Amino acid sequence: MSAIMSSQYDQKCRMARRVPPGRGAAFSWLFVAVLMLIGATGCAETTVKEEPQFRKFEPATGRVESDASKPAAKPENQAGAQASADSAAKPVPAVPAVTDPLAPTEVRVAILLPLTGANAALGQAMLDAAQLSMFELAGDSFVLMPFDTGSTDQGARQAATLAIERNAQLILGPLTAGSVQAVAPVARAAGVQVIAFSNSHEVAGNGIFILGFVPRQQVDAVVGYAASEGAARFAALVPDDSYGRSVVDAVRESAQARGATLVRARLYDTAAADYTDLVKDFSGYDARHGALLAQRRALAGKDDEISRQALRRLERLDTIGEAPFDALVLPESGERLRTMSALLSYFDIDVPAVKLLGLRSWDLIPNLGTEPALIGAWFAGSPVEERNRFNDRFKRAFGRTPPRLATLAYDATALAAVLSHAEGGPDYSAPGLMDRNGFLGVDGIFRLNADGIAERVFTIYEVTRDGVKVRRSAPTSFTPLTN
Repeated sequence: MSAIMSSQYDQKCRMARRVPPGRGAAFSWLFVAVLMLIGATGCAETTVKEEPQFRKFEPATGRVESDASKPAAKPENQAGAQASADSAAKPVPAVPAVTDPLAPTEVRVAILLPLTGANAALGQAMLDAAQLSMFELAGDSFVLMPFDTGSTDQGARQAATLAIERNAQLILGPLTAGSVQAVAPVARAAGVQVIAFSNSHEVAGNGIFILGFVPRQQVDAVVGYAASEGAARFAALVPDDSYGRSVVDAVRESAQARGATLVRARLYDTAAADYTDLVKDFSGYDARHGALLAQRRALAGKDDEISRQALRRLERLDTIGEAPFDALVLPESGERLRTMSALLSYFDIDVPAVKLLGLRSWDLIPNLGTEPALIGAWFAGSPVEERNRFNDRFKRAFGRTPPRLATLAYDATALAAVLSHAEGGPDYSAPGLMDRNGFLGVDGIFRLNADGIAERVFTIYEVTRDGVKVRRSAPTSFTPLTN
């Protein structure tokens, strides 16, 4: 990996960026406005007014020189971190019998990632994001120790054991729910908190925090918005798995909380070759088509002009009557989303009569506006401003676009780095991690809750022919949220 940064990058340009408190709420910022200055001809001193309710931290002191005549270098800032990264790229060795002494001034944070095996490419990108975060935010005493899970649950357990042996004060990762389950007993026995990258609520709690995006919060955001726009009868068409069932439960709970109802839900086999009959039945097409045919027959028996005009209008229709629901949650992505939305339109489930609702998975699909059946649909997605800045910085540093999950590694490392600046040393206990004001991450504000789940906020987007536009911006504070 390379670090290609402007020679204009200077220590005096590094500054904490903060969110002005809204209605008494305050924020701990995870970012510095350092790379906004790349390419500038100079940098002016900036003074930020101190507010006692903000958590304060000092920016990193390191810098990277950029010289086209020199080979590109990795972002580094503290001694020992690079050696840990190089050794972690190899399979996890047997756990040594002797512990690694902790220097009094060191803050040691382990990050468990699949650096070999099936998920190695993703793991390496996440490690790059973590190193970028460490470079931008960490002090010289902050040591990030990468450990390879080998893309297996057993490897994750071994990596966690080795991290504990090396006196890790906090564990970031691992990636999958199974790996988190394998790591949990090791971390709990040592009293070390874990901030994992999974989105499975089933593995959260009792010292395990998950930073992934759980469907419940996304559903609540988009269903709440649709209800505020008048939707009262909700439906869900979801895959037949734990994810799909959690979406159905979330739609039911969110609708009921707003005086609306989940009137129809269907789970489908993701391995099915054809969804035509499924969608036709789900849409209530036969009943509405039958009603149209009956109306045509009734009008055909009359010879007055009004009846003939009505009959001509009905000849252009395929169904009559309302659809059985007025908002449909469709948490799909990729080709299956295109197939489902096209079939729904074919069977007369169309926007705006029925509003299609999506989750963050829609945000991963390029050129949504090219799908006619999705024009006018709404979905809950992450705010894009900080993510776009992160993508630009990552691409400049490493020469490639980061995968979406890389933001989790950046934010987790940034959170650890920010807390390491606390007076008296880092507080990585569960209460210390659960700052109620929250933090600004790459994907918007978030905070860790007692149930172990990261609470997040979402922007509501609308699909248009020109792409997507913002219907409602994500909240900027954790003051009480209403829809």
